[in-house]
Amino acid sequence: MTRALQLAASVRTSTSPNPWVGCVLVTADGAIAGEGATAPPGGQHAEASALRAAGARARGATAYVTLEPCAHQGRTPPCADALVAAGVDRVVIGVLDPDARVAGRGIARLERAGVEVVVGTLATEAEELLAPYLVHRRSGRPFVVLKLASTLDGRLAAPDGTSRWITGPKARDDVQRLRAESDAVLVGAGTVRVDDPRLTLRLPGEATRQPLRVVLGRAPADAALRPGLELSGDIRSVLDELGRRGVLQLLVEGGAHVAHELHRLDLVDRYVFYLAPAMLGGDDGLPVFAGSGAATMAEAWRGRLVSVDRLGNDVKVVVAPLRAGA
Repeated sequence: MTRALQLAASVRTSTSPNPWVGCVLVTADGAIAGEGATAPPGGQHAEASALRAAGARARGATAYVTLEPCAHQGRTPPCADALVAAGVDRVVIGVLDPDARVAGRGIARLERAGVEVVVGTLATEAEELLAPYLVHRRSGRPFVVLKLASTLDGRLAAPDGTSRWITGPKARDDVQRLRAESDAVLVGAGTVRVDDPRLTLRLPGEATRQPLRVVLGRAPADAALRPGLELSGDIRSVLDELGRRGVLQLLVEGGAHVAHELHRLDLVDRYVFYLAPAMLGGDDGLPVFAGSGAATMAEAWRGRLVSVDRLGNDVKVVVAPLRAGA
């Protein structure tokens, strides 16, 4: 399953709105017969790719797959049927697929055909890798990643509004990777007026899959990110609309008012802080969240530390909320 997860991670930026899945076929004597990962939309699913690579060696093999095999006819045939037809004896699954068209039906098809099914192998790792897809299918909304670059004293910008550049090039390159993983990038209209960001993906080889650029409110007519999608209304309705548009992961890049509203309403699934070893040294800079917060330490928001990484002279801290499935 570890290898299947690696294969899934390798196609993380190319499969949306389909889930990024890995599959490995192992023979009875422990040899890898074939492996595959989800192709871009319209292409083969991971199981089909692994079966094609294995050929006749798939008969009697065990399939390790990170997500429950699909059981419906879409742009490709059902993977559960393909595994049965190939003569696979056993299927080991990371997590169940909450998509209403699957949701246990893949397992049922396999078991009706006499295939042994094991569910939950490396489930925590599979859940983390597939979190945007799983959240979207369960809630109808995107998986919200809030990106915040700040000084050590918690400021997003100086009193004059300048914020370029708080962090160094390695941290900024990492933000590009976040964009590559995201289907849409959102900023508030105030950020557009002050910073005039392009919000484009500038990683080599990723130019064919630019994220949808979304402005909360009205952007100036001469904004650099035009044409982009402008949405208004409360933030929950905006997330609902983006979910209907097939956005699995939404990267929120600003500003402080948008960040505060998402945080206040408990709509953030991952907080990604880029901390620079710099301080403005006063209370007149722009804070990370613009708005009222907890009144006492007893009411302070607390999350789960996911990871801490050094990026050049900066530090990246990823935090998840303490709630079920987060």
